[in-house]
Amino acid sequence: MALKCGIVGLPNVGKSTLFNCLSNAKAQSANYPFCTIEPNVGTISVPDPRLEKLEEIVKPERVVPTTMEIVDIAGLVKGASKGEGLGNQFLANIRETDAIIHVLRCFEDDNIVHVDGSVDPIRDKEVIDYELQLKDLETVEKRLNGLARAAKSGDKEAKRAFELAERIKNHLEAGESVRSMEFDENEWPHVQELHLITVKPVLYLCNVDESSVKDGNKFVDMVKEAVKDEGAEVLVIGAQIEADITEFDTFEERQMFMEELGLTESGVNRLIRSAYKLLNLDTYFTAGVKEVRAWTVLKGSTAPQAAGVIHSDFEKGFIRAEVMKYEDFVKYGSEAACKEAGKFGVEGKEYIVQDGDIMHFRFNV
Repeated sequence: MALKCGIVGLPNVGKSTLFNCLSNAKAQSANYPFCTIEPNVGTISVPDPRLEKLEEIVKPERVVPTTMEIVDIAGLVKGASKGEGLGNQFLANIRETDAIIHVLRCFEDDNIVHVDGSVDPIRDKEVIDYELQLKDLETVEKRLNGLARAAKSGDKEAKRAFELAERIKNHLEAGESVRSMEFDENEWPHVQELHLITVKPVLYLCNVDESSVKDGNKFVDMVKEAVKDEGAEVLVIGAQIEADITEFDTFEERQMFMEELGLTESGVNRLIRSAYKLLNLDTYFTAGVKEVRAWTVLKGSTAPQAAGVIHSDFEKGFIRAEVMKYEDFVKYGSEAACKEAGKFGVEGKEYIVQDGDIMHFRFNV
């Protein structure tokens, strides 16, 4: 499932350092704007402690986690909507992603130049919000011009689309992103046709120094206050600390380093799980002696759609799904024991897959 999160932010806020930690790719990370010219795409494993538990019980030959894609996008500057800096490229790259990780610089360091000369995460956020809103406004105005004639001719569908575009235009002109609007199920297809940037869900990531990684700082507090009405998650991570963690050779060394900082888990793991959630994804498992594997589905997927993630033939020839809940499988310790306890379900085409389902598909092609 090729859903992508794009890492965005002003130049020199720590995007590429973070991307390197996430993907183990080596995006150039340097102290000057635009060191990331082409968007770097990393396919990353999604950490899931449930896989370890399943491995203990099933003892398979191999374990395969699910993955997602992260895109490191060139830094944006004021005027990007008009093509300033690498604006056009930035906006084209971000349009192709499904969700946004917005990195905000929440640390002071005289050795790292800020593109605007001082540290102010709220100003930085507003710069990017404004540029993205301007670009969406341009898109909506073009759409309105195209719909105007059809709407005046009495075409009811065109009239509805025109009125919706007008509502979006007014919202953008008020300095608000489209994700803060509410749409009904009839309007949503028209919204999707516009391919707007500010409709994408967002996660704010506060990049802090070592002393602030556990409890945050005044800049983090400013961000939390500024976005409190957006319903967006705010994560606190020290990108340089995460880079240091990746330098250790063993799991034990990494754990010792994190314990010294008062951390129970790396920020990267927390970020990956949050990004996965942001993309509206669930995980189901297949578990056999050959392989225990995690698979990704969109929330609300049916059993045949989940089967199709493994192979299109599984979806075409779907007969039924045999389902156990992860908690039940761990509690009873085997498929046979789940059956005996009445915790083994046989589900048809209408079944909605739940996060953590352990599934086996019957199909005929």
